[in-house]
Amino acid sequence: MSTVVRFAPELSTWLNQNLEQGQAPAALVRIMIDQRMDPLVARAIVDAFVEARRLGRPVPLDSLELDDDAPPYVSGPPIVSLARELKTGDRVVPVLMRSEQPRMAVFGNVLSAGECEQLIELARPRLRPSTVVNPVSGKNEVAAYRTSFGMFFRLEETPFIAGLDRRVSELMNLPLEHGEGFQVLRYPTGSETTPHFDFLQPTNDANRASIARSGQRVSTLIAYLNDVESGGETTFPRAGLLVVPQRGNAVYFEYCNPQNQVDHASLHAGAKVERGEKWVITKWMRQRKFVSASDAGSEGMI
Repeated sequence: MSTVVRFAPELSTWLNQNLEQGQAPAALVRIMIDQRMDPLVARAIVDAFVEARRLGRPVPLDSLELDDDAPPYVSGPPIVSLARELKTGDRVVPVLMRSEQPRMAVFGNVLSAGECEQLIELARPRLRPSTVVNPVSGKNEVAAYRTSFGMFFRLEETPFIAGLDRRVSELMNLPLEHGEGFQVLRYPTGSETTPHFDFLQPTNDANRASIARSGQRVSTLIAYLNDVESGGETTFPRAGLLVVPQRGNAVYFEYCNPQNQVDHASLHAGAKVERGEKWVITKWMRQRKFVSASDAGSEGMI
């Protein structure tokens, strides 16, 4: 089985420039992995660029076909109920669609219009440009291919956030303390998210330590805070699925079974925002109580 993965043309430019300057391919792969791109995808893209340059052929511009040799994923029992409606303490959430693999659903009425507006206004002054680590200096720098802006709320940071933490935890059917704090992201016109997995890859010390503290990520909920004029869909390229962002709705997916096997069909991306901007809020759930690196008194991002 093969999968076509798409990426921003800015990533192609960035890779060409760094390879031209003599940067080590392994260092470029590491940067892409640190920015939540799947390691297999990152290595395949860099390898394709290195091979094309060696042979004097054009490098990929915005897509690459990958062979999928991951072992078959065995779905465990669903975490979330298969009912047509999900009831939380303060609302009824309709299930608008489902998929078996990846195990995914689209929920309506997760957030009200007023809650979406309040989240945007609370997050706006705390947004920071997404960065990458320069392989030479080791410093965080803004990269041309990384054009989103983001921030994190602490779990139950305010009464308003605590109420949303409770509601989303009920929807995801896991204890509130298993959840990481909400992340809010803003994507301006022209920005997108490259294909990646949300489960943690044990390829660096920070991820290995995080898995040891809190277990693997098992599910994700992405709620849309605004209607996007054009583009910005959440895509699942290996499943051929595409979710249109609509304010208040959310896409939910699971990707880790009780045997700690992870589902590569959960590869997902954010399509380019063609017009307007896109705001989302994301919740990741863990196998156990989430303990951050700062709470544990160690270094790391997760």
